[in-house]
Amino acid sequence: MSLADPALLAVGLLVAAGLAWAAVAAARRRAAALASAGVVADGPGRGRGRIGGVWFTIAGVAVLAIAVAGPAASVPVSHASGTVILALDVSGSMAATDVAPSRLDAAKQAALSFINAQPDSVDIGVVAFQQGGLEAALPTADHATVSAAVRRLAAGGGTSLGDAVLASLSAITRKTVTIGRDGSAPNIGYWPSATIVLFSDGQDEAGATSGGTATDSGTDAAASVAEKAGVHIDTVGVGTTTGTTVDVDGYHLFTALDEATLKSISQATGGTYHPASDASELDGIASSINLRLTVTNEPLPLAGAFIALALALLAAGAVLTVTRTGRVV
Repeated sequence: MSLADPALLAVGLLVAAGLAWAAVAAARRRAAALASAGVVADGPGRGRGRIGGVWFTIAGVAVLAIAVAGPAASVPVSHASGTVILALDVSGSMAATDVAPSRLDAAKQAALSFINAQPDSVDIGVVAFQQGGLEAALPTADHATVSAAVRRLAAGGGTSLGDAVLASLSAITRKTVTIGRDGSAPNIGYWPSATIVLFSDGQDEAGATSGGTATDSGTDAAASVAEKAGVHIDTVGVGTTTGTTVDVDGYHLFTALDEATLKSISQATGGTYHPASDASELDGIASSINLRLTVTNEPLPLAGAFIALALALLAAGAVLTVTRTGRVV
């Protein structure tokens, strides 16, 4: 149990101790006075009742002293908590309109729905990834700020899924996470209450294999870092497998959803792939991603309970005093 103001407890207990000393001293003086006058003391029941009322009252004062000191107990409380990084692909291919009004706009709407569905106990950050990954907003409980960051995103540039994962891990750990030149994966600790939700069409310009059906070695290494850290990556495929053409820097390029790449990333980290070929499917993403429950110790105020006990003791003391002596004090 913790106290908000121990000094008040000390003062209250000193008052209770002073009252106890005064009660003992008064009882001794009364007994001595009766003995010197040759008067027979009160009967056992009457004497015990009067003394009992006094001690109940003193006990009530002592308990009240504890109450005013602001006692609180630490109790475990489970709730959905942790960190979520929304990693949104803002590459040129996300301007494609095979998902209306565009892949990026549909992904942004799904991200906003996800943010609105999360409790205040979840910190949310945003990573907009092009070539190299760009961190837009660190994890925060201020969901309005996160929503504003999502709304500002615009398409342009290339895609590196591996860099997107590393940038998301950097946002979670709040330190730069990189793969060594020799391909070695860093140890970033264990973050089981963190989740990355990656919105992309799976077009990985960092080096997908021919046919675009597998992740490159950099993406595999980044996913391995997340997996070892206990960070799940849920991927959201934005676009259609039939694809469409999009204008990028004056060129007409064909682009289609690469589900295999996104599934590979999610499966490597114990996450889930969510197909979302149209906006209506994206709207359900917020309710389909499961955050892990965490247990934290939170203070439980106990002042009310101590006040109730103090009132009961004071009332008992008053009742005993009145019934045994016929006086209130």
